[in-house]
Amino acid sequence: MHKQIYLDYAATTYVREEVIDAMVPYMKEIYGNPSSIHSFGQKAKQAMADAREQIADVLRAKPKEIYFTSGGTESDNWAIRGLASANAKKGKHIITSSIEHPAIMNACKQLAKQGYSVTYLDVDEFGTVDLKQLEGALTDETILVSIMYANNEIGTIEPIKEIGRIVKENSPAVFHVDAVQAVAAVNIDLSELSDVDAMSFSAHKFYGPKGVGGLFVRMGTRIDPLLFGGSQERKKRATTENVTGIVGAAKALTLAAAEREQEQKRVIELRDHLIKRVLGEFDNVRLNGHPTQRLPNNANFSFDFIEGEGLLLRMDQKGVAASTGSACSTASLEPSHVLLAIGLPHETAHGSYRITIGADTTKEDIDYTVDSLQAVVTTLRNLSPLYNPNKKG
Repeated sequence: MHKQIYLDYAATTYVREEVIDAMVPYMKEIYGNPSSIHSFGQKAKQAMADAREQIADVLRAKPKEIYFTSGGTESDNWAIRGLASANAKKGKHIITSSIEHPAIMNACKQLAKQGYSVTYLDVDEFGTVDLKQLEGALTDETILVSIMYANNEIGTIEPIKEIGRIVKENSPAVFHVDAVQAVAAVNIDLSELSDVDAMSFSAHKFYGPKGVGGLFVRMGTRIDPLLFGGSQERKKRATTENVTGIVGAAKALTLAAAEREQEQKRVIELRDHLIKRVLGEFDNVRLNGHPTQRLPNNANFSFDFIEGEGLLLRMDQKGVAASTGSACSTASLEPSHVLLAIGLPHETAHGSYRITIGADTTKEDIDYTVDSLQAVVTTLRNLSPLYNPNKKG
């Protein structure tokens, strides 16, 4: 039996024991509908209010600015569609980047079919948004700009504060940030990021339950509902709230914030050890994403002359679970749009391997992974008619 090592924490995380313990009473004892006026319902409603306050405290926001959703995709869809429709009388121009999550990209494509115009900003070789292009694209008709805080595939952290300043100085647009990958990994202070009008997050990225997330909407920002029905979430999101998940999300984010500084240091050391070994011991390999301005736990590599799917499956046989890109796109045979956007040719983009480190990852795990990669990459390249071991790249 091989070791079993999970290195796909960007796709999802397990639920922490402390989070499970916090959730259990809301499955078995405090199970009332928070819209009900009896004591069962009011206890659930109070738990939800407490969770909203806890999340707002971590993000340095107001509790009334936090809306609960089913996760990152819904939050992103709601932000794009709700902010666009609420501001459509001012114009129909939207700006986003060429490396956004499919939840943003496909929502924008849908709006384009409905008469909106969408500008997709270029990024440099590291995945950083072109700020000059952003400034030049902004007009009086621009109503929405959506840029992710950190990329889910290559880990690059965008200059969000500078982007927000440019947006507000050059347009009437509202500024949305997809922070699904970043919200627990880095310190986000929304009182300081005053130009951010809306921000998405999802609990299963920080050891909370799946099926719950949220959207921060700054006071005074107009947004239309995505779901229609009852008056839940201050008439902005109809459906009976997932109280159990909401309690879990708040507990998970509170724990992540309390442990962030110490955990960041540990994870960065492991990430840098991984990068040093791979770049030092393999030929024809590149690190994708920014060398320093990147998520603490992310390392994305492209190995020439091999297919990422073959690499992924053979590494899985050795007990290592990682990814070839976004978990939301793994069913596609097309190369990652993110890797193409940073300038990689199709054949190189197909050979990507994303490793994301988590709470249970050890240095021993990293070393086993690199040792396994050496064997697997050698085997796959020996099968490739294009690989020349005497030619280093």
